[in-house]
Amino acid sequence: MSGEASNMQRYTFGPVPSRRLGRSLGVDLVPFKTCSYDCLYCQLGRTTNKTTERRAWVPTDAVLAELDRLLPAIANACDYVTLSGSGEPTLHSDAGRIIAHVKQHTDIPVAVLTNGSLLDRPELRDELAGADLVVPSLDAGGAAMFRAVNRPAEEVAFETMLDGLVQFADDFDGRLWLEVFLLAGYNALPDEVRAIADAAGRIAPARVQLNTVCRPPAEEYARGVTREALDELAGLFEPAAEVAAEFHGPSAEGAFAPGREDILNMLRRRPCSLADIAAATGKHRNEVIKYIEQLQADGEVASSRSGNVTYYAATQ
Repeated sequence: MSGEASNMQRYTFGPVPSRRLGRSLGVDLVPFKTCSYDCLYCQLGRTTNKTTERRAWVPTDAVLAELDRLLPAIANACDYVTLSGSGEPTLHSDAGRIIAHVKQHTDIPVAVLTNGSLLDRPELRDELAGADLVVPSLDAGGAAMFRAVNRPAEEVAFETMLDGLVQFADDFDGRLWLEVFLLAGYNALPDEVRAIADAAGRIAPARVQLNTVCRPPAEEYARGVTREALDELAGLFEPAAEVAAEFHGPSAEGAFAPGREDILNMLRRRPCSLADIAAATGKHRNEVIKYIEQLQADGEVASSRSGNVTYYAATQ
C-alpha cells in the first residue's frame, strides 16, 4: 500500500504481518488505551480509560468509509480484517454492524481479538456471531489471579466473564481460539496454569495459544517466561496448547523496508517512544510495534525505560 494511502488511515492500520493471522488489516474502534482491563503485560502501556461502557467511541460511518476505500486495494494482499488495536474493540457499540459491513463487501475473513470481558452480554454475543474467527483471552483460572494480572474494571467479575466465554463458545459457529498470556511469578506457576487449563476445558476452543512478554510491558516487573517453559506448560492443557509467543530471530520483511528505514533514521538521531514514532510517521502504534520488533530482532534498535515510558534508540 502506498505511503499516501497509509496516511489516510485513521481507524485502520496495515496490513501488518502477524504470526497467527498472516497479513492483517487492523481496525481500531476505540481511543488509545480505552479498555475494560489494565493488564500488567500490555505492550501499549497502562490503561488510561478503564470502562465497560459500550458506545460509538469512534464514528461508525467514518470507519465504514475508510474500509470501503481500502478493501478493494488489499483484496489479494490480506488474510484477515481484524478488530483489534489500541484497546478493547467490543466496547464499540457498532462492532456487529462493522463486521457485517466487511462481510458484505469482501471475501476476506473477519477476526476479532478481544479480552472476552463483555461476552456475558447476549447482544454482544449476537454481534460477534458474524465473525469468522474470535480470539478471546484467558489469563487466570480464578478471581485472585484475574485481579492481579488483568486488573479489570470493578464491575467485571471472574466467574461472570468465564461464564460469558463458555456461553459464547457454545453458540458460536465460527472458529474460536483462546489466548493465554503467562507471566513469570504470576500465572506461569504450574498450579495456576492447571487452573487456567481447567477453565479452558469448559470453553473447549479449537486452539489454546500460549503467549508471554516479548515486548516492553506496561509494568517493568511483568516478566516473560522462556520458550522451554512454555513448551512444558503447554502440556498441562488437554489437548496440548500451542506456543504462539514471538521469540524473534533476524528477519527481513521486504514490504516494510521504506517505513523501516524512516524509523531507523529517526532513532539514529534521538531516542523515541512509541507515541513519538507514531506521531512523526503517521502510523498506528500497533504498526510501529511491528517495525520496532523487526529492528530489535536484527540488532539495529535497543530499548530502555524511563519511568513508565519505553524509549527506543538505534544501536549504531
